[in-house]
Amino acid sequence: MGRADPEEGQLPAPVKPPDGGWGWIVLLGCFVITGFSYAFPKAVSVYFKELMKDFHVGYSDTAWISSIMLAMLYGTGPVCSIMVNQFGCRPVMLIGGLLASSGMILASFTTNIIELYLTAGVLTGLGMALNFQPSLIMLGTYFDKRRPLANGLAAAGSPVFLSSLSPLGQVLLEKFGWRGGFLIMGGLLLNCCTCGAVMRPLDMGMKRKMEKAQDKYEAKEMLPIGGKSEEGISTTDGTKKAKKVKKKPKKGKKLLDFSIFSNRGFIIYTISKFILVLGLFVPPILLVNYAKDTGVPDTEAAFLLSIIGFIDIFARPACGMVAGLKWVRPHVAYLFSFAMLFNGLTDICSARASNYTGLVIFCVFFGISYGMVGALQFEVLMAIVGSQKFSSAIGLVLLIEAFAVLIGPPSAGRLVDALKNYEVIFYLAGSEVVLSAVFLAMATYCCLNRGKKEPPPEKNPSAGGGSDTEEAESDVQEAEEHSSDNHQPTHSTDNAVVAASEEANHVAEEQSGEGGGCPEGDGQVLAQDGCNADQTVERDSF
Repeated sequence: MGRADPEEGQLPAPVKPPDGGWGWIVLLGCFVITGFSYAFPKAVSVYFKELMKDFHVGYSDTAWISSIMLAMLYGTGPVCSIMVNQFGCRPVMLIGGLLASSGMILASFTTNIIELYLTAGVLTGLGMALNFQPSLIMLGTYFDKRRPLANGLAAAGSPVFLSSLSPLGQVLLEKFGWRGGFLIMGGLLLNCCTCGAVMRPLDMGMKRKMEKAQDKYEAKEMLPIGGKSEEGISTTDGTKKAKKVKKKPKKGKKLLDFSIFSNRGFIIYTISKFILVLGLFVPPILLVNYAKDTGVPDTEAAFLLSIIGFIDIFARPACGMVAGLKWVRPHVAYLFSFAMLFNGLTDICSARASNYTGLVIFCVFFGISYGMVGALQFEVLMAIVGSQKFSSAIGLVLLIEAFAVLIGPPSAGRLVDALKNYEVIFYLAGSEVVLSAVFLAMATYCCLNRGKKEPPPEKNPSAGGGSDTEEAESDVQEAEEHSSDNHQPTHSTDNAVVAASEEANHVAEEQSGEGGGCPEGDGQVLAQDGCNADQTVERDSF
């Protein structure tokens, strides 16, 4: 996607992730945003009975509030990608926090269910979408080596907030009614603005200041006399302006990069994720009613979801730690396939559970597998496309998932109404999850591993997003051009060229993989061991 300047409304050039420092504050913000995004649509369900009484509507009418929130969260992915690529993560998150809060505040003054759809559903859902996606992008920017652990910790925000927002909503409903509860919930969503404010982009300004100071110092060294020195400084500034004019054609940035569809790994991931979502959310949605039909009391049936949430809290960080191990991370796609297979088999084996003990055992294993899937899903996507194209990739993936969300759970509900049998639904949902796991593992092994053996095709670096090494090499060329423009082969100019060359070599060594072959990178990566230095290959494997 090329190099861009923050002052031009574009994302900053790629820099080495610090894997700590301010990144832990970014991780905390992502934890809060993830919790609100996934838990809030479920937490508002505690107000549904009061809404049914005040607006004289049915349960299905009020359930559309949560459905619209989730549809906005998934379906507006490309819109979020375009806004992030144009304005950056922090402004988009600040706007999203204001929209989410204002939606719930306005919902407290509504007089009919349609107004609730537009305020609590559309406005709040859009605001949470504008927070969720940029927070994941910033997390991938600040973490590289510890990224699996960071993704696992951030994903743990979903079960933590779900276990806290629902009881809080019940307390607010009892003391202030649903209007007061919506108003206070809107105030809580203003914390999304705080989380957006801490999403500080990795700044390249210091590097530019050093380069500017070095150019002025070199001009003074070459022309020490007063008038000539000023002339030399003006000549250097004119040369820098000329270089900026030359750079402008390279700074074009796509608002939504569709070139990721040429990546076979992304295509495989998208198909498997679509199949996964068809059945992943069905068991927890139907679990309570399934338990009640088997004779379990209402309070004990509701406690089953608490068991899943409690196990989920610990499963996600633990899975992130495992995925970050040196011998596991190169094969994280297979770990993701195992998590999906584990989840699908859990659904199938629980279909015949006929007592409360069997359902508790199902909830324990489902919480583990569900947490593994939640911790790995975005880590695998980051590993496929890299951080530079992740903003476009996640938007397109969420849009595709939106269709699966609108197909899977509603279809399962209709089958339950028609067949009056939950076993068939659990078998069907488990089979869909197992199919997605088998497809991802087989396609990764057959297609991508076979593709690695083929010679890497040559590709024009200017067509897509260059790596850090390519940018360092461009700095070498710029330094050489600067030297030829001045027509003075001074010692300081030669040092600039040598320093830029050493920078290119240093970045290339940092990007080399742990094993043999070509190293991993974002978008396009520099080839190694048999690949020429000027040759790039498209990253199409995990």
